[in-house]
Amino acid sequence: MSSLLVDNIGELVTNVPGHGEGGPLGLRRRAAVLVEAGEVVWIGPARDAPAADRRIDVGGAAVLPGFVDSHAHLVFAGDRAAEFAARMSGQPYTGGGIRTTVAATRAAADDELRGTARRLRGEALRQGTTTIEVKSGYGLTVTDEARSLRIAAEVTDETTFLGAHVVPAEYADRPDDYVGLVCGPMLAAAAPYARWVDVFCERGAFDADHTRAILTCGQAVGLGVRVHANQLGPGPGVRLGVELGAASVDHCTHLTDADVDALASTRVDPGDGDGPHTTTVATLLPGAEFSTRSPYPDARRLLDAGVTVALATDCNPGSSYTSSMPFCVALAVREMRMTPAEAVWAATAGGARALRRDDVGVLRPGARADLVVLDAPSHLHLAYRPGVPLIRQVLHNGVPQ
Repeated sequence: MSSLLVDNIGELVTNVPGHGEGGPLGLRRRAAVLVEAGEVVWIGPARDAPAADRRIDVGGAAVLPGFVDSHAHLVFAGDRAAEFAARMSGQPYTGGGIRTTVAATRAAADDELRGTARRLRGEALRQGTTTIEVKSGYGLTVTDEARSLRIAAEVTDETTFLGAHVVPAEYADRPDDYVGLVCGPMLAAAAPYARWVDVFCERGAFDADHTRAILTCGQAVGLGVRVHANQLGPGPGVRLGVELGAASVDHCTHLTDADVDALASTRVDPGDGDGPHTTTVATLLPGAEFSTRSPYPDARRLLDAGVTVALATDCNPGSSYTSSMPFCVALAVREMRMTPAEAVWAATAGGARALRRDDVGVLRPGARADLVVLDAPSHLHLAYRPGVPLIRQVLHNGVPQ
C-alpha cells in the first residue's frame, strides 16, 4: 500500500481539541501527516515522522483540513449579472430572481448543466474545498428536479432536494397544489439521488405549514433535514428546523432571542473528545450578504450562546456567485465579529457538523486525507490577506490535485 508523508509543516490545524496548543483548532507546530489509502494514519512531530513511499515538503507552510462547504447551488443555467448590477444601483434583493434561473435551467440540456456543475466544483476544489453540498431547486418540475440531483450526484455525495425553493410561475395561484406535487411525485423521483431535503422558508416562498409538510415527507423517506431560514426577515424557519431535528438551519440573518435560545437548547456533549456542540448548526452565508448589501448575521451572538456555527458559500447565480471559502472566512472575520480561529473552524469542522460528518473537516487518524497547504505560515493569513490566492496545494482523498 502506497504511503505519502506531508512533512515540514510549520502550523497544522487539526480541529482536534486538546492536541498541540489546545483550543478548537488543535494547533501543532513543526508537524507531519502520514497518509495511506486516502486516510490519515499518523500525525506527529516532523522529527518523528515515519518513512513513506513519497514525501511532500511544504517548507514550513500552514496546513489545514479541506474546507467543507455545506450549502451550494451548482446545478443551473444562465447568470444574473444584470440583477447584481441592479442591486448595486440600489434595487433591494427579494429572492424573486430565482424564477429567471428556473426558466434557463429548464431550457438547458443535461450537458450544459453538467458542465456548469463540474466547472464550479473544480473552481471550489482549487480554492481548498474538498467536501461540498449541492442542492437542486432550479428545475421545479418532477423531471427537472430529478435530473438536477442526478447531475449533482456526479460531483458530490452530499446532495439536497430543494424542490421547495420557490413556487414556480405555473403554480403561483395554487401553492397548495405545488406542495402536493413536491411531497408526492417530485419527492419520489428525487429521493433516490438525495441525502437531504430542504425548504426555502421565507416570505414570498414557503410558510411554516408548507415547510413542515415538505420536510416531514422528506424525513419519511429517509432524508435528513436542512432549512433555508430567516434570511429576508424574522420568521418560523429556525425554530421549525430545531423542532424537526434539522442538521442545519442556513442564513440566520434575522434572529429573535427565541430563535437563538432554540438553537442553544440542542447543545449536547457526546463525550467523544470533540467537545459540546449543538445538534442543529447555524450555517452562515456571508457571501449572500456581500452580494445583496444586506445586514450580516450576528455570529458573535450565536457563538456566545453556545451555538455551533458553520460557514458556507451559498454559491448560486443570483445572490452569492462565489465558490471561495477563503473569501467567506475573511468576510466572517471582518463583518461578523468572528475571530480568525472561529472562522477557520466554522469553514472546516463546522461545515462537517452541518453535514453530520466526522470523517472530514478534521485531521486525525481515520479521517479522510483532505489537506490544504497555504502559501502562508499561519491560518491567520486567510483573513489577514483577503483576496490573495493563498491555496498552494490541495490533497483530496490523499491525492494531490
